[in-house]
Amino acid sequence: EIIQFWLAKGVDGFSFDAVKFLLEAEHLRDESQVNKTQMPDTVTQYSELYHDFTSTQVGMHDIVRSFRQTMDQYSSEPGRYRFMGTEANGETIDRTMMYYGLSFIQEADFPFNDYLTSLNTPSGNSVFEVITSWMENMPEGKWPNWMISGPDNARLSSRLGTEYVNIMNMLVFTLPGTPITYYGEEIGMGDILATNLNESYNVDTLLSKSPMQWDNTSNAGFSEGSHTWLPTSSDYHTVNVDVQKTQPTSALKLYQELSLLHANELLLSRGWFCYLRNDSNFVVYARELDGIDRVFLVVLNFGESSLLNLKEMISNIPTRVTIRLSTNAAYKGSEVDTSAIVLDKGVGLILEYNTKNLFHHQTAFSDRCFVSNRACYSSVLNILYSLC
Repeated sequence: EIIQFWLAKGVDGFSFDAVKFLLEAEHLRDESQVNKTQMPDTVTQYSELYHDFTSTQVGMHDIVRSFRQTMDQYSSEPGRYRFMGTEANGETIDRTMMYYGLSFIQEADFPFNDYLTSLNTPSGNSVFEVITSWMENMPEGKWPNWMISGPDNARLSSRLGTEYVNIMNMLVFTLPGTPITYYGEEIGMGDILATNLNESYNVDTLLSKSPMQWDNTSNAGFSEGSHTWLPTSSDYHTVNVDVQKTQPTSALKLYQELSLLHANELLLSRGWFCYLRNDSNFVVYARELDGIDRVFLVVLNFGESSLLNLKEMISNIPTRVTIRLSTNAAYKGSEVDTSAIVLDKGVGLILEYNTKNLFHHQTAFSDRCFVSNRACYSSVLNILYSLC
């Protein structure tokens, strides 16, 4: 009835949080201790118990499916499809994928992919593992999504460092599927300090929830009240939307450019994803679409300053290619020598070049390529079609 009430109001959809806790076992037994020898009175942490009786119970997915069916009843009008996302933090990848539903019974449009939010030691290999674990386990024809932080995790700049803000935003906007942004990550906001809080419960869950930093006025422009529940970060005078609007090299400016590119380029919004290389420093992948004789090549350096030779991995790549977008604004629109690309830590490039030899048609790369919804582009009719 709650869902129907809001759908009747015209909302576009729902995000259902903590769905794995919708049901508990019928008999209210104590859950088993992880350490059997620990005195029961000393068990105070969630991690000290197995939660077999309070999470992911039989029948839980039936409830989620009923939510989907209710929303489908309000999706019949053209242009009014109702979105449904689910969140089940801490699940294994196979359990997370179950929230997509089955081939004949749909659940979520996608379960929220929070695996990048727990990435604490950035490297090309660790980022690559998160990407491929999702793409390789996702049911065929389903839609992926990516998020780099959220309300239950440390913010990106506090977790990894400010030098990774731009490259991580470039990552989620160039991977296939939907990029999801937790407020403030578009300007590189950080966590507030625990010493600033006057709270009696676990302050670690509050550090990433400080007010959005709009400008350098009182309360960072978030509220006209005398104070806010959580304090603003101490850097809000310099890290805010107003300031970054006027800075051509700011995180916000790059975020806006990435958003526009993602919205306007079929290669990013609907195309194939092919991973080409990963090591301790680099992640390299291509975005392409049948019917478009161009390729975006994304090169991201999560390690130390390094030299990359793309000629070694891509035999038919031109000697010089155009930089469509870079985390370093000075590089945008220029060309690079594909046999010797020098990238500093935290620098990412979106390279563009023309080719008819797409990666997903090549035997050498066929097992490295994924597509969510197969489609081809007709330049004559300016449409996408599925009978490729």
